[in-house]
Amino acid sequence: MKRLLTMTFGLAVALAMTLPLQAANARGKTEITLKGKMVSVDYGRPTLHGRTVDQMLAQLKEGEFWRLGADSSTTFETGVALNFGGKTVPAGTYSLWAEKLAGNKWDLVFNKQHGQWGTQHDPKLDFVKVPLHESKASDSAEMVTIKLSEAGSGGHFSVQWGDLMLETNFKAK
Repeated sequence: MKRLLTMTFGLAVALAMTLPLQAANARGKTEITLKGKMVSVDYGRPTLHGRTVDQMLAQLKEGEFWRLGADSSTTFETGVALNFGGKTVPAGTYSLWAEKLAGNKWDLVFNKQHGQWGTQHDPKLDFVKVPLHESKASDSAEMVTIKLSEAGSGGHFSVQWGDLMLETNFKAK
């Protein structure tokens, strides 16, 4: 009897430990090298599961934030200072957010806090806001996809989910 209870308890503990792993979304990472230094983004990849991106983001009101992924906050790390249209992001580690603005406009928000759960945005720690260009993608991405790519002497940042595409360019300083 004691052995049966021990085995049952052990099985219950093992199952309880695997449930959070099953509930977590896949993770994604993108990176480029500028001026010999790494620039990277690590993010959770939620899935549409038959819904549209409009349905997924419909609850966001003007002035509210999307964590650009799922689970823990999206982490942006740069070993070199970057210039986003005249706004400087110093070398360091930040969480990334997209702020919904009026008229289907968005800002990319660099927040000094990072590593927190993705719904715990503290606007007092927002460091830099950069305009994002919104467009319709030619294809549909089932999972959130963030890409960094080299573009001339700098880089290109894009987020795609469904047919939503948010983009901006930057240069190494």
